[in-house]
Amino acid sequence: MPEFSLDIYRALLIALRSAGYQFMTVEQYASSQIGENQRVAVMRHDVDKLPRNSVLMADVEHREGMRATYYFRCVSDSYDEPSIRKIASLGHEIGYHYEDMSISDGNVEEAYAHFCHWLEKLRAFYSVRTICMHGAPTSRWDGRDLWKTFDYHQLDIICEPYFDIDYGSTFYLTDTGRCWDGFKVSVRDKIPTYQDQWVRQGLVFHTTAEIIRALEQQKLPSHVLFTTHPQRWSNDFWARQVELVSQTLKNVIKRAFIVLKK
Repeated sequence: MPEFSLDIYRALLIALRSAGYQFMTVEQYASSQIGENQRVAVMRHDVDKLPRNSVLMADVEHREGMRATYYFRCVSDSYDEPSIRKIASLGHEIGYHYEDMSISDGNVEEAYAHFCHWLEKLRAFYSVRTICMHGAPTSRWDGRDLWKTFDYHQLDIICEPYFDIDYGSTFYLTDTGRCWDGFKVSVRDKIPTYQDQWVRQGLVFHTTAEIIRALEQQKLPSHVLFTTHPQRWSNDFWARQVELVSQTLKNVIKRAFIVLKK
């Protein structure tokens, strides 16, 4: 099966279920008491663009009898009300993929007002209780800095994965960079300290097929949080090629950005 096709994504879901993993949304995971040996997989999706791809992925998950979490940005590339409505109707969690500090050019008061406005818009479709920062790798602003001044818990938000998930007991895999070891080129979508530990433990995977083999060999930790960007995933060959070329160029830019920051 081609990498980043919906077919291999479905195969990943089947492999997780066969290995005894229970699927949870971010909201469920953050609000549950989960045993150390209980196998749990959380599927988080950052809808950066092409929301129609997210609908197709959500349908695959629905047909597999599972729920996932979809974080939508407030920009036209991501925010599409018919797509949000459809994904919510399939039983999936909807959250806010916020980047208000970048949009407000670092003005904290404006950023918070902007955040609250878009949170309420999304709550017309789902009772949003979790949020997640959009990395915005070329922006000088880190969206998480908003919470140095304000407290999202006061807005009935129970989880921001970069703050509220214990990565000491939760293994994190993201397709940032269009591979599963994209932490090497990621500017913000990474887990410092713990990533080094996972590398030492050999928990590094480049392809989805490698993850599936690890599941078959019982080598994955019991609690796993996956992050995908659904614009990468398609059964259309040419759509995957366009995304591959685009992401290859982005990775070059990211590497240069990381070097400049050092």
